[in-house]
Amino acid sequence: MTNASARRAGRKEWTAFAVLLLPLLLVSMDVSVLYFAIPAISRELGPSSTQQLWIFDIYAFALAGLLITMGSLGDRIGRRRLLLLGAAAFGIASVGAAYAQSAEMLIAARALLGIGGATLMPSTVALVRNMFHDDQQRSQAIGIWSGAMAGGIALGSVMGGFLLNHFWWGSVFLVNVPAMLLLLVLAPTLVPEFRDPAPGRFDLLSVPLSMGAALPVVYGLKEIAAEGYSPARALCVTGGLAVGFLFVRRQRSRDDAMISRDLFSGRGFGAGVALNTVAAFTMMGSAYFTTQYLQSVLGMGTMEAALWSLAPSLAVGAAGPLAGAVAQKVDRAYVVSAGFLVTAAGFAVLLLTDTDSLWILLTGAGVIGCGVVTVMVLVSDLAMATAPAEKAGSAASLLETGQEFGGALGMAVLGSLGTAVYRDDIAGAAPTGLPAGSLETARESLGGATAVAGQVPGRLGDALLEAAREAFVHGMQIASAGGAALLVGASLLAAVILRSAGTAEAPRKADEEAASEPVSAH
Repeated sequence: MTNASARRAGRKEWTAFAVLLLPLLLVSMDVSVLYFAIPAISRELGPSSTQQLWIFDIYAFALAGLLITMGSLGDRIGRRRLLLLGAAAFGIASVGAAYAQSAEMLIAARALLGIGGATLMPSTVALVRNMFHDDQQRSQAIGIWSGAMAGGIALGSVMGGFLLNHFWWGSVFLVNVPAMLLLLVLAPTLVPEFRDPAPGRFDLLSVPLSMGAALPVVYGLKEIAAEGYSPARALCVTGGLAVGFLFVRRQRSRDDAMISRDLFSGRGFGAGVALNTVAAFTMMGSAYFTTQYLQSVLGMGTMEAALWSLAPSLAVGAAGPLAGAVAQKVDRAYVVSAGFLVTAAGFAVLLLTDTDSLWILLTGAGVIGCGVVTVMVLVSDLAMATAPAEKAGSAASLLETGQEFGGALGMAVLGSLGTAVYRDDIAGAAPTGLPAGSLETARESLGGATAVAGQVPGRLGDALLEAAREAFVHGMQIASAGGAALLVGASLLAAVILRSAGTAEAPRKADEEAASEPVSAH
């Protein structure tokens, strides 16, 4: 069946799609909503420094570790059913987090939020794949989906700041509850159910193997980005990769594998996942520097920095639908390749920054965001279109997992490169006469140097702060040059592998339309 004869979605499908944007916005906002709440939480719950880190990180770790499992589970029990279970868990966990009486309770609630998020993300993408059979409509829907996700991340910190100006810290969690209740009411009526008609037995052993692969790698990379390289952190990543090798071997040898080999029977899916991972690498690698620049170089407060960071998101939100429209007229391989070049141009703009370059930074961040979203929309659409419809949940979970890995790796690699330059520069540029031990603290990070400068009176503190800011900007410039070079290579690679993958080939619709038909709600 050619795309010309594919059934086009009508008002019912687009209404259902609008309902699916609710959980997407909330899950993406939950990534950044805690930025403002931590001081208030610290005053009331008194978490230790380690507990504070876990309050932040446990959500992302639970989400990354369970994405593959939840995608496979959704294929078996039904994607709408998994969506509803996840929405209920997310709502309950939000109430638990809002009224937590201790740091341990809040950490547990954040973990449950991550588990709920792991069900919501692949379910929404898989349902989009099943509801939209027409290539043009599906590309448009995925473009809107990507724009909403980018917008949710940007809005999360701003909404958190607004709520905390008017209510207590638990309000940043309670805001999730009305939307999840609305989803639980509307989804059973408006969103059709889809599942794999012949899923096979659920491979329980693959669950701990997938978690044992994902969690150590993501954790180790995040720690390297935040604290620098150490043998223990490298060993953590290596251990995760070793478990990942065992997981892949199991998937290749079993008929009831959690990740079906049918996903990789065509070249489009693997190419889409790989390029999506590269795009996430650059997105999070650049965000590592831009957020610190606004607060630590320009000296903005958190709320002011969050509001300024919204400026690029206006263009980024429009880039997704526009990319889908352009790809209907121009070969997808060339549009993706151009998207990587646009992202490289954004990194090149960051090379022009100094210690007072707000508009240059925002311009570079906006160009990077537009390029990244262009790539993500098109390669996500390619991966989902070429995956078997009955395996849409597993396909979506692999896309999301690759994105988590790419983001963690981007922060680790580009962050470590920038940090190495910063430490080398500050060692030679720091003023003499600092108190004992202060230089070592200042060399750790720009935040450490800012803290030391605040404790050193007069010109000595000002000189240290200026040297630290210049060293940070230099590190950002070197990392940006490395990112730009990587992206030029990714652009060439995308043109080659997407052309060889035959991006114009129609998805396997003749035998998948039946698998994409809604099943009974019972």
